[in-house]
Amino acid sequence: MVEGSQRAGASERGVFITFEGGDGAGKSTHLQFVAEALRSRGLEVVCLREPGGTIIGEQLRQVLLDPGNYIMSDACELLIYEAARAQLVAQVIVPALNRGAIVLSDRFADSTVAYQAYGRGLDRSFVDRANAFACQGIWPDRTIVMMTGGDAECGLERATQHKHADRLEMAGIEFHERVNASFLHLADVDPGRVRVVVSDESKAATARKVFDQVADVDDRLAWMADRTVCTDAFFEALVLQRETMGRG
Repeated sequence: MVEGSQRAGASERGVFITFEGGDGAGKSTHLQFVAEALRSRGLEVVCLREPGGTIIGEQLRQVLLDPGNYIMSDACELLIYEAARAQLVAQVIVPALNRGAIVLSDRFADSTVAYQAYGRGLDRSFVDRANAFACQGIWPDRTIVMMTGGDAECGLERATQHKHADRLEMAGIEFHERVNASFLHLADVDPGRVRVVVSDESKAATARKVFDQVADVDDRLAWMADRTVCTDAFFEALVLQRETMGRG
């Protein structure tokens, strides 16, 4: 959201929803389910990923995730993430929110707290200040933390099932266990914004849980918790549509 603006019901402004969680928990999949459902209602939806979302951000993403950059220091890593975020906020997120769009981002500043503060062990207060500088007053209206039904190793196996592990995925199980624990801690301390969804059921059943957790953010999203609209058949069709698109 834009700092100082109203929350739910203020349909003249944009909505900012982020998807967080450990690797392999289904963030990207469920972000797309939400996006497709909202677009079907005629709403403007902007989908982003971090790091990335801009030409500069995508270039920085390659640097951050390249396993060949194993020598990268933790401080360097943090500052590159923040540089990519600062560009994304200024170039894409602020303009989208100002024109009333619904912005969905696969990761945002909470990931930096989880990975760089809790995972790497960098000073939390410094990470918070770096986040604040990059975000420039922009903060999510709602954050969905996706968690697997198993441990961090289970999530990593899912994430690397069809691709080689990137530099962060190669950081080790203990690192990723700290990251997962930090996301749960963030939900404990900010339950109004951060909601945990465990992806231990079918994609359709998990999608329903995600929809329920974003429906109260804004009047335009209220239908997402309406069982007469979002029926079992609705979610099954959403999953089938996505899987068909993936095969194409």
